[in-house]
Amino acid sequence: MSAGATTTNDASVMLAVSHSTTYRYSTQVETAQHLATIRPIECPWQHVVKHTEHIDPAPSYLKSRLDAFGNDVLYFSLDTPHDTLQMTSETTVELSPRWSSLDPHTTPAWEKVADALRFRAGGGFRPESEFCYASPYIVPSAALRAYALPSFAPGKALVDGAIDLMHRIHADFEYKPATTAFDTPAARAFEMKSGVCQDFSQVMIGCLRSLGLPARYVSGYLRNDPPPGQPKLIGADASHAWVSVHCPVSGWIDLDPTNDVLADLDHITLATGRDYSDVSLLRGMILGGGAHQVEVGVSVTAV
Repeated sequence: MSAGATTTNDASVMLAVSHSTTYRYSTQVETAQHLATIRPIECPWQHVVKHTEHIDPAPSYLKSRLDAFGNDVLYFSLDTPHDTLQMTSETTVELSPRWSSLDPHTTPAWEKVADALRFRAGGGFRPESEFCYASPYIVPSAALRAYALPSFAPGKALVDGAIDLMHRIHADFEYKPATTAFDTPAARAFEMKSGVCQDFSQVMIGCLRSLGLPARYVSGYLRNDPPPGQPKLIGADASHAWVSVHCPVSGWIDLDPTNDVLADLDHITLATGRDYSDVSLLRGMILGGGAHQVEVGVSVTAV
């Protein structure tokens, strides 16, 4: 779906995901405790038809839990010494069209949305307000606000402004792997005007939060076998990231600044959080291991 459009296909699609991640350590890991975000979530537009996963070496302890954002996270322990860790998953999801009734120009004015979420003593709690503030990799700033404001003239409809901001980030920033790392803050990516999908997304989230608007980070996958005549999306050969901004009338609106599109039938949602630190594929503590290399393989195809 093109970024300026508000119509989409009426039919749902079925996509199959194959994801393999291998960590190779320079020295042996004696023991490890990990959290892994590898299970796509169930949501109104996404039904998880089936999902299987495999971890090698086999964990001595494995448990699934929902985190504070509703993500299905695996907690596992490895007590067997190892120099390689491999996680593989196979998933089939059914995606339904999301934006057939969305008109960006008729959504509420952005100032009214921001004002309604400002803290007021005695005021009621709104869950989306949690995504208006700083997080580990994203700090709202005057510079980000100044960059965002040309997209948000006084009275501008919220979603219309967010789409325009997405257009500008896509045009102004260069997709350039290896210029940033997993822990590069949004402020640094903004200075360089380059990076990967994580950086494009965290910069856009920082811009929106700097205006007082709720925005969250979405991790997932992109279809990498586009229909005939359609280009392959950027970032389709690995896990992907995009932005979700909350609109009081329409709910969470997902925008992909890397590809300048609304996330729809090519985007599989894995998890949501404040920034990458909340939804990273694997995090935890290890004893030993030295340096490590990561190999990732992702395939997303129509069923």
